[in-house]
Amino acid sequence: MIELSIQQILDITGGRASQSLDPAGVISSVTTDSREVGAGALFVAKPGEFSDGHAFIDQALQAGAIAALAERETLTEQRQPHPAIIVPDAVEAMGLIAAHIVKFLKERNDAVVVGITGSAGKTTTKDLLAALLSTSGPTVSPIGSYNGEVGVPLTIFSATEETKYLVVEMGATGIGHLTYLTGMVKPQLGVVLCVGSAHAGEFGGVENIEKAKGELVEALPANGTALLNVEDPRVARMASRTEAEVQYFGAANQAPANAAVWASEADTDANGRLSLVLNFPDGSTHRITSGLLGRHHVTNITAAASAAYVLGLAPAQIAATLDGLQAGSRWRMERIERADGVSIINDAYNANPDSMRAALITLAELGLPNEQGVARRTWAVLGSMLELGPDSVLEHDKLGRLAVRMNIKKLVVVGREAKPAYNSAVLEGSWGEEAHYVEDLDEARQLLNEQLEPGDIVLFKSSNGAGLRFLGDEIAAEVKEGRKA
Repeated sequence: MIELSIQQILDITGGRASQSLDPAGVISSVTTDSREVGAGALFVAKPGEFSDGHAFIDQALQAGAIAALAERETLTEQRQPHPAIIVPDAVEAMGLIAAHIVKFLKERNDAVVVGITGSAGKTTTKDLLAALLSTSGPTVSPIGSYNGEVGVPLTIFSATEETKYLVVEMGATGIGHLTYLTGMVKPQLGVVLCVGSAHAGEFGGVENIEKAKGELVEALPANGTALLNVEDPRVARMASRTEAEVQYFGAANQAPANAAVWASEADTDANGRLSLVLNFPDGSTHRITSGLLGRHHVTNITAAASAAYVLGLAPAQIAATLDGLQAGSRWRMERIERADGVSIINDAYNANPDSMRAALITLAELGLPNEQGVARRTWAVLGSMLELGPDSVLEHDKLGRLAVRMNIKKLVVVGREAKPAYNSAVLEGSWGEEAHYVEDLDEARQLLNEQLEPGDIVLFKSSNGAGLRFLGDEIAAEVKEGRKA
């Protein structure tokens, strides 16, 4: 982190110093988790859904924190005030500190901020772009999916004085959220991947999702660049909402108007690995084989390549970096091969109807007969897609029918919210042992340990809150270590 004095933070946030606070102290890190506190830290005591950070100030100070960023004064066991910067809203104060750091980096290094948003693919695209830009200069990007009002500042806090590129993943669950984030980091380059039905319940419909995602391009300066997915009509028409230059990425048989990087000849091999030709605006072409599974990653690859090209990286360098590059974050089409020949595909960090469909397509392709005519048995272990609102039953119903129509051999639906997927699979013609419904992860684990056979391919896919990613890890590890649960 770029070090800041307590006095600087007081000035940036407009906060009030508690009686025991030393304004001369220097902050070298910021965290919202008292377990991550080290010497020189500022502990952000934000109220949470399940716990209040103010209850952990003592623990943070004992671990080496210099002060807390708090919304009220708290006391030690000796009834003395904790050293703290008191602000009306700790999360908003984090944003003010992050904005100060971004401004400093732009003035010092001409640092470039890239904002990435979309209903799916943000984290993978962020990881790809960070890998690309790291070949050109010091780059900061989020850990995992740090993409909200807390995650974006935490990403910025990891920057150093040498940072040249800031890759910022931007998530939203309502209108105005991206406006807040863009106001904090002021991106020069904005990437919009897709508008799907993720969080439709919270947004109040897909139209509002489109409106919210477009806030990124609205925030771009006139000398900035908006990179839009030409294959998504809702994204492509965001061109009218920005003063920035607009370029398009995606897949096409010929270059679209105002093309950035576009893909042709995209295909997957028997192991699900994606190969494609990258076509660059300078007329050069480069064939790569990605380390990512599934043809839906064409969007993520061309988006990252386009951003890197706009920022001055050479096409050959971009292609060489992307060739063979795997996902940088866990639980995104993560493939693990067990010693007994069972393949695990753990894609259960997030889920919505679009990403579910893409994962099932990839699973179905992996189960097709190989050159020797041998087909692998496919399992789809599916949990709930959360935050779909009134569309939840319908979208889960569609999911079960889709699994049957794609000839997925075994369907395991986990949890009551996802049960419509099981019901629809049965109605679609999945009988007997082909479709299973289980109430929880324990039942799913027992079923899989009893029935998995060498050669099977198992997809785990659900929203984060359903927890299937942990079950996927357990199933992958149990036989890898030579044992069963």
